[in-house]
Amino acid sequence: MSLKPAPLPEPDPLIAEAVRVSWPRPDDQPLAVAIRDRMGGGWLKDEAFAPALGARGRPGYSPLVLALVTVLQYAEDLSDRETVLQVKSRVDWKYLLGLPLAGAVFDHTVLSEFRTKVAGAGLERVTLDALLEWLKEEGLVKAGGKQRTDSAGVTAAVAALNRLELAGESVRAVIEALAAAHPAWTKSVLDAGWLRRYGTPVTSWRPPMTEKKRDELAIAYAKDGYALLGAVDDPASPHWLKEIPAAGILRTVLLRNYAIVTGEDGKEVIRRREKRTPEGGDGLPPGDTRIASPCDTDARRGVKRDEFWLGYKLHITETCDDQPSCSCGGRCRKGCGAAAFPNLITDVATTPATVTGNAMTSVIDDRLAAMELAPARHYAGSGCLSAEILVREWRRHGIVLAGPLLAGTSPRARAASGYALADFTADYDRQVVTCPQGKTPVSWSPCVQNGKDKIAVKFPPGDCGPCPARDLCFTGKTRNRRQLSLDPRELAGARAANRDQEKTRSFQDDYARRAGIEGTMARAVRHGARYRGLPKTRLEHAFMAVALNLIRLHAYWTGIPLNRGNMTHLARLELNLAA
Repeated sequence: MSLKPAPLPEPDPLIAEAVRVSWPRPDDQPLAVAIRDRMGGGWLKDEAFAPALGARGRPGYSPLVLALVTVLQYAEDLSDRETVLQVKSRVDWKYLLGLPLAGAVFDHTVLSEFRTKVAGAGLERVTLDALLEWLKEEGLVKAGGKQRTDSAGVTAAVAALNRLELAGESVRAVIEALAAAHPAWTKSVLDAGWLRRYGTPVTSWRPPMTEKKRDELAIAYAKDGYALLGAVDDPASPHWLKEIPAAGILRTVLLRNYAIVTGEDGKEVIRRREKRTPEGGDGLPPGDTRIASPCDTDARRGVKRDEFWLGYKLHITETCDDQPSCSCGGRCRKGCGAAAFPNLITDVATTPATVTGNAMTSVIDDRLAAMELAPARHYAGSGCLSAEILVREWRRHGIVLAGPLLAGTSPRARAASGYALADFTADYDRQVVTCPQGKTPVSWSPCVQNGKDKIAVKFPPGDCGPCPARDLCFTGKTRNRRQLSLDPRELAGARAANRDQEKTRSFQDDYARRAGIEGTMARAVRHGARYRGLPKTRLEHAFMAVALNLIRLHAYWTGIPLNRGNMTHLARLELNLAA
């Protein structure tokens, strides 16, 4: 299909008349009508999706129209079939899309094809970026304000498998793909035993009860997998069988979960990989490189505090500026701009579940700065902050990061017993550190540790050995003196200043505004991922951000609080009395 750029059609006169009769007042308009009347049809253009479509061939459906349909789909949480039904029957949707009252409407599969093309071309943020540009022009988002960021785990649209199930399902996925691609060849390779083991999903029956039998079954899966790949690689087999994606996935799963070693009798033996030892060897690779499901090779296992999941991680940033002054003279009523000023999403980032928050802080700030939306004050959680990040973001973008730093990670700091690093006083001018017992070190040596600038400090054994508090400082089993690793002056000063601020009431009251993003996160991840693969999940979250922004704009335009439907009778009574 090819793209023939065209503007969004004007509403059909019959549709426009029906809209005016049905919703004569602007504050009663549904979302789709409000978008068309207040934003027009020029904020999003067909040309933005050009890289996803060809320049030659039969003209396809307008990507502009399909993008708006997708936004409405996410706003109302509909399936593809339900969405197409709404396009056919809803007057307000036809008004937004410029569709005639009667006429052919696309099939629901067109939406899936649209998502595949857009995600494959890396254009998942086009609609969100276009909306942010319009919001900037309207003055609803701007640089220099206040924004907040949070992250949450997103469950993938696949079953969570253990290592035994992963091996079995990976073999079964290849058999299914081969049976669909070349039934005759598959039938000639497999016997009745394969059908018995892989005729149904591995997750549909209980694994053996004993660990010995589970290990035996895991090795059996590996042997079947290697045998199947050997048949695929056989010169007598069709060469194109090697290009089936499921076969490549199985190779990776076997390589990263099993090792082939030579036994005492000189024969090759397959054994399961276990956790990697300090000396290396044939242990399991890091979690961020291990496939967790043959149906979604991008999904990874993640952990955040006491939460575990298989899938991705979503990072959302939204505005949280102070409300503008009330224009009602203290009589807040429906339509007051101060009562409904929206907090709008300015950035979404979907990453593998193993990506930590502190790895995304600079990425998010860079993206906001590139769009001229960098905040003056950015609220983030402990997992997104460090002294190094505080200093770096201030230097690069002039952004003040607000949030509590992580507590010390040393055993004594975690146990809150003994002398941790915070109990030592450093004088950078004199290059001296004083321990809680008043002793000073014998050396102060700038160095590089793990790629970072540090200062190595060592106390003399003559002071540490006879010290009465040595048990509070170190155990003495492997060393006879205390050694410290200090940050450079600038980082240490930033950490100390931030920790002092954390204890103040003003900081705590100010940081409380970050809690408001929890509602956004709950709305965005409540159903987990709809689609498989990181590109489509990124597209899903970008369109979800657009939908949430438009819902909030609709509430701002109409003056209806977003939580009106969830208000208790007592709260509604209080609101009415105040008005």
